[in-house]
Order: sequence, then C-alpha cells, then structure tokens
Amino acid sequence: MRHFNQNHQGRQGQSSAFIMTPMTHQHLTILTGASRGMGLAMAEQLIQSGHTLLCISRQLNPSLASLAQAKGATLIQWTEDLAQGAAVSRKLEAWLQSQTGANFASATLINNAGVIPRITPLSQSDADDLAQALRVGLEAPMQLSAAFLRSTESWNCSRKVLNISSGLGRRAMASQSAYCAAKAGMDHFTRCLALDEALKPNGAKVCALAPGVIDTDMQVQLRGADDALFPDRKGFAGLHQGGQLSSPADAAKNVLAVLARADFGERPVADVRD
Repeated sequence: MRHFNQNHQGRQGQSSAFIMTPMTHQHLTILTGASRGMGLAMAEQLIQSGHTLLCISRQLNPSLASLAQAKGATLIQWTEDLAQGAAVSRKLEAWLQSQTGANFASATLINNAGVIPRITPLSQSDADDLAQALRVGLEAPMQLSAAFLRSTESWNCSRKVLNISSGLGRRAMASQSAYCAAKAGMDHFTRCLALDEALKPNGAKVCALAPGVIDTDMQVQLRGADDALFPDRKGFAGLHQGGQLSSPADAAKNVLAVLARADFGERPVADVRD
C-alpha cells in the first residue's frame, strides 16, 4: 500500500498529514483539542490501520504523525483557533463535501476542545476571557456539529457526535461561571440535537459525555488557584493528593469504550462513571 507524508509548519490554518491510499471503508473520526491531555490520548488510541483521523487543534503534534506512519493510519492535522468556529466549520464542511461518503464505514465527530478562563468570580472576569471560553467550549461545538451533520447526511454509514462535557455542566461551582455555562449549554444543545436526529431516517447518534476527573493541565490550574478567589481549590488538591484522578490515557480509553457501545446515544447526556 502506497503512502506519502505531507507536512506544513508555521502559519495558522496549515496542516500536517500522513495520507494512505486507498481510503475504502475507512472509519473517519474528527477530533478537536487533540494536541494535549485526554485529546492527545484519544488521538493516539484512534490512530489505527483502517482509520482516518482529522485533528483540529491550535498546535501540531509531530508524535502523532510518526505514530500514524508506524500504524499505517491516515492522519490529517489542522492548526486552527476554535474561537473562530464559524470559519473552521466552513473549512470542515468544504473538506467533508470533497470526500466520497462510500469510502467510509463510519463517521464520528468528537468535540473535545475547551478553555477554562482565569479562575475568579464573574464580577472580576475579563470580557475577552469569557468570550473565548464560550466560543471554544460552546459555539464551536455547535458550529462543527452542524457542518458535520449537514455534510454527511447523505452518507450511508454510521454517524456519531460525541461532545466531551463535564460534571461542572451539571453542578454549579463558584468562580467557574464561563466553564460551567459552556458545558451546561453543551449538554442541552446535545439533548436538542438528539431530538433533531431521531426524526431522520439515518440520523446520527449523539451524546454529551462527562469523562470523570482527569489529571490534566486544567486540574493543575484548578488546584493552583488562589483560595480567596476559588473556594473549592482544596477539594481539587485533595483529589490529586488522594490519587483519585484518572490518567489521560485511562480516561481516553473509557470515553472511546462508551463511543463504541451499541447503545451509544440512547442517553444524550451521560457520565462514564454511571
């Protein structure tokens, strides 16, 4: 089987890809926030022979390209700022429309990217930080989901949308207004989307899934916050000290196991710990 490498470095919006031909009956996955944390771990686990993975992140990850070459997988990396979700969704829609749906056995969108702004009460929050958190955490998933579903609606294959949510979308927390709001909005738009897709002959299966508490940069940020600004800081520090955080690799494995279940989407809002 022939393959070639295509690598572009530098300006935002360029891509790095390892492309293998032919693409017949590939499993297509589109993953945001794949450059670090659980997103990177999911990308590593999704890179397999017979799979096409399109990663959308602010940075390229050269290790993924090397892994794809070793595994005989198709990898495409786009460097994009998801705060510009409308532009990224148009790019995704154009790319999907250029593909041949018959080449894919399945098509999945995983909205994983998110932003936690400075941890502080809303009254002390910066307007630009709030906008960034909501654009990346809520607007972009909605825009990308719309583009994905519209472009693949005629494809005769299994289609899924997995939105990575959080327990903080279901439980209020002081000094976390923007993050909690983005995740709560994600949960509720997923419920609406499930109703939309249930009316279609080949509607997609959709789910907003909380992945549990994971040892990522976000956790470092939470337990390193100022006690005066974040009353729950000690609780997050205790989770770390007590060894109660999942590793990104374990969390990714659990999330992808839910995605692979035959009953995926029967509950539009779920938790891996249920």
